[in-house]
Amino acid sequence: MRRCLGILGLLLAHQGGLAPRAAAQAPAPGRGAPQFSAYPRRSPADPAAVERGKGLFGVNCAFCHGADARGGEAGPNLIRSALVLEDKDGELIAPVVQNGRPDAGMPAINLGTGQLSDIVAFIHSFAVGGRDPSRDLPPSIVVGHPEAGAAYFGRKCASCHSATGDLKGIASRIADPKLLQQTWIMPGGRGGAGRGGSAVNLPPTIVTVTLASGEKVEGELKRIDDFTVSLFDREGMLRTFQREGDTPKVELRDPLEPHRKLLAEYTDQEIHDLTAYLVTLK
Repeated sequence: MRRCLGILGLLLAHQGGLAPRAAAQAPAPGRGAPQFSAYPRRSPADPAAVERGKGLFGVNCAFCHGADARGGEAGPNLIRSALVLEDKDGELIAPVVQNGRPDAGMPAINLGTGQLSDIVAFIHSFAVGGRDPSRDLPPSIVVGHPEAGAAYFGRKCASCHSATGDLKGIASRIADPKLLQQTWIMPGGRGGAGRGGSAVNLPPTIVTVTLASGEKVEGELKRIDDFTVSLFDREGMLRTFQREGDTPKVELRDPLEPHRKLLAEYTDQEIHDLTAYLVTLK
């Protein structure tokens, strides 16, 4: 087991997800408008300690948790771990690193007090707010090979989409490559359909409700949960049916189902290549 697993236990021991407290607000100097600051507030650490900690973290932890502690090959994001957020000066982090968690496959890491202090300073140098961009953003996400992306498009996408049809000019309609990537990976999200218009025309999800009498009601899905299903029928009327288990029978035809299935299949390289191809469709 690689030593980089040493800090994996931070999240395993205290799985916390996002910080439960909202970002604090404080007046900006000389202005009345509020200014958002990240949680938790910490005094600036010694830059030298942060730099030393960065080196130690890179050797012991970055392989699993990423160079910016936001997750890597095998380890989760440490920045938003509840244990890290609640730690003040290493009193919570240090014991986990020093003792490990053998039951979870995490070995102890033999680091001195000063080294641990430097790693803690580095981890705490990352502020957590509602928006949490990585510190190591590449200059561009377009790092794939357009030719390979075109070949992938032909194999996986061309049965439903066309570069000269529905996707013609997609890179002009969604000029931001990052937003474009988010849109094609999951077009039902708030990516290309937001920000002032619909860059991708998506057909609606169709639902068929079969009542106990055998009558079928079909239309555009409005809402569905464990208790109700609502739809616009062929006359445009909103109809809502109560659900109890599998009664009435509800069948969905989701046009995004192929995209949802592919989410589990994409490799990183395929994502990069397909994005590099799509940005050429202007």
